[in-house]
Formats: sequence, C-alpha cells, structure tokens
Amino acid sequence: MLTLVYLVSAVLFILGLKMMAKVPTAKRGNRVSALGMLLATAATFFTLSGGTAISLIWVIVALLIGGFIGLRMATKVEMTGMPQMVALLNGFGGVASLLVATADYARLNRAFAVAASEPALITPLDELAASLFPPTDMITTALAALIGGVTFTGSLIAFGKLQGVSWVPDQPVQFPGQKVLIAAGLAVCLVLAIVMAAMGGGGWALILIALIALALGVLLVVGIGGADMPVVIALLNSYSGLAAAMAGFTLNNYALIITGSLVGASGLILTSIMCKAMNRSLANVLFGGMGAAVAGGGSAIDGEARESSAEDAAIVLEAADEILIVPGYGMAVAQAQHAVKELAHELTDKGKRVYYAIHPVAGRMPGHMNVLLAEAGVEYDVLLDLEPSNNHLETADVALVIGANDVTNPDARSNESSPLYGMPILNVDSARTVFVIKRSLNPGFAGIQNPLYFQDNTRMIFGDAKKVVTELANELEAI
Repeated sequence: MLTLVYLVSAVLFILGLKMMAKVPTAKRGNRVSALGMLLATAATFFTLSGGTAISLIWVIVALLIGGFIGLRMATKVEMTGMPQMVALLNGFGGVASLLVATADYARLNRAFAVAASEPALITPLDELAASLFPPTDMITTALAALIGGVTFTGSLIAFGKLQGVSWVPDQPVQFPGQKVLIAAGLAVCLVLAIVMAAMGGGGWALILIALIALALGVLLVVGIGGADMPVVIALLNSYSGLAAAMAGFTLNNYALIITGSLVGASGLILTSIMCKAMNRSLANVLFGGMGAAVAGGGSAIDGEARESSAEDAAIVLEAADEILIVPGYGMAVAQAQHAVKELAHELTDKGKRVYYAIHPVAGRMPGHMNVLLAEAGVEYDVLLDLEPSNNHLETADVALVIGANDVTNPDARSNESSPLYGMPILNVDSARTVFVIKRSLNPGFAGIQNPLYFQDNTRMIFGDAKKVVTELANELEAI
C-alpha cells in the first residue's frame, strides 16, 4: 500500500508540474502537487509508526504546525519580498535533508550499538555493520549532508543580500584564494564520503562534512553579486531538490527520490535558461563577481539626462499607437503592478496597442515580473518574451521603462569593456520615444551606469513608480 501511495503521489507531482507550465492551470497544479506531498507524508508517518493512533496524532500535529507557519508566511509576505521567501524555502529544504540524513545515520548507529551489547547475538558484528551501513547508503548520506548544508547557508546569504540585511553585503565579496578554498573544501568532503563508505560508518566524518558544507554555502554565495540573484535562486532550488533525492536514497523512500529529482532537474533547467538569457556560463555567475566595483567598465556618458513630467509623457502616450511597458525591479519595490495595469487599461480603452516586454532575468528571481503582473490580473497573451519584445520595439512609438536598469543597458550590445557585454537585452532604445521611471540616476543592482538615460530619445521621470504611473493614468483620463 505504501508503494502504491508513493506511486499516486509521484503521478500527482508530475501532473502538477505540467499544469504549472501554463498560467490558467498554474494554481490548480500547485494544489495537485501539494495533495501529492500530503499523501506521501501522511503515508510515511503512518507506516513508520505501525499504523497506530499515535501516528495519526503526530501527522495532525506536524501538519498544523507546518501549515500555520506556511500560511502565515504566505499571507504576510509582500510581493516585493517573494524572492527572499523563495530563498528561505530553498534553505528549509536543504536543512531538512541535512537533518534527515544525519538523524537516520544516528538511528542506525544506535541500533548497531544496542545489538553489539547483546551477549547472545546470532549475527556477527561485521555482518550486522555491513547490513546497516552499506557503502551506497553512506555515500548518499554524505551527499545529502553536503548538498543540504551548502543549500541552507547559501540560501540564508541570498536572503540577506535580497533583504538588505546590514551584515550581508549586497556587493560580491571576493578575496585571493577563494576559489581554491572552495575547491579544497569540496574535495575534503568527497574524500570523507569515500572514507565513510570504506569504513561502513564514521559519525565524525559526517559531522565534518556537515560543518564544511555550511561554510561552503557561505563562500559560494557571498561572492555573487545582487544582479545574479535570479540565477542563484534557481540554482539553490535545484540544490534543495538534489539534497532531498539523496536523502530519499538514504531512506529508500521512493516519493522523496522522485520529488527531489523533479525539483533538482527543473531547477537545473531553469538555471540554464537564466544563464542563457544573460549569455554567461554558470561558472562566470558563481565566480565572476558581477556587481563588484567596476573601474572603467562602462561607456563614457555623453550628454545629459533630460527630465520630463507625467503631464508631458501623457501627451506623448496619447499620440502613440503602440506602447511597450518594460517592468523591472523598480515596479516591484514600489508595488506598482496594479497601477501599471490600470494605465494599460486606460491606453487600450483609447485604442492603443499595449504589450509588456519581459526580460527573463528582470527582478530578483526567475519569473519575478510575470508573478507580479499575474497578481495584478494582466492577461498572459500581452506578455512578450525577449525576442518578440525586440521585434515590437523596432516599430514601437513609446517604450515605458519602470526600473529595469541592467536589462535595457545598450552597453551590453556595443561596449566590450562592460561587464554586461554580450548579454541579450531589451532594445528599448529602438523605440521612437523612451520614458524611464526611476527614483534617481543611480545605477542598478549590477552597479553599472546605463547610457540609455542620456540618449536623445530618452526622457526621465523621477519619482516613485506607483505614484508616477498613477499620475500618468490620471493625466490620460483627463485628455
């Protein structure tokens, strides 16, 4: 029956993941996957405790505690804090795998100690140890501790960078020998895993692996700049899945293996998509230090930024036929997505063609802009990916940029000295007129100035994005 329940859970996981690929069925897919996890968790608790009444009490208590914490977090978090929440959830998954692996090892070690104390033991101790601590289980236990530890502390550092915690610098922290230290730590962990497999145990080795893994998580993520956080979050998500899969092998739990494999694979695919969108390798993201202080890394700024008002921008929008809205983190931090939808509604009512140009790495996590706009009820068919957006921008009358500093920087196309060079961007400068809504001319999360703001066809509207967009909608309504 347990195997059958796990099979049903696995089918629900796969169906849920498939449904999440489409906006109309995404919420339903989330619920289907959650139901699969509920079934797998309840069946596991019930079976391990022998199907007694006390097992059901533990299941109910655990579900109430976890459900209350999850519901509290989900309802209280602002949409601007969603990347931080995703980072925390990745960390929770990693530390759960670490704790499960070490707890299972402690359970087996305790069972061996009890058996060894029995004077009338029929099975020889060496055979008993071999059955309790097979080499494959020791390897997977070590890997679960390694990947889980890296995921936990790495996610905490990512959370700190995104949240702006004072003791976690948002700029990348790199020092001489950092890569060598990371490689050495990883090599030591792998050697210790082999030692555990050869010895048929070794609690001291497992503790060392866990401690080194926690340190590696800090070293890996602290050297990554804030501009690369979408890739980091996708990668940490993959790590949490791989750690869960390793824990599943340790426990011989099919549901955990399948779940972890799905999360690990989808996270790696998403990481690959993010790297491709930035035209960078994963190694460059992890060790390139994007966002560090750049000396001579940007183009010389010619001209001056021209400031415009909401009233002037509304007149230009009134005369335009096709408008592309380019959302970025500025929209997220101002929680302006509902105001943006109202502005788009006002424009379409006047017969304008309005689209949203979405860059894959805009914001602080994968799909950040899509999540915000979906929350505001924006129809999916007006959200354009990178290539269709650039096709429309060639003929667009107006590009309205809300934040989105790095993904609209023309240096990525032409300035080989720029750290952004080679990254596919939204070619907003191709539009006839560009309005950029920003609080100031300060550079974005990558720390690189954007020459777009100083071009002849660009007008800056300084201020809070929500306030400016609302003013634009009001001005349009009054025309």
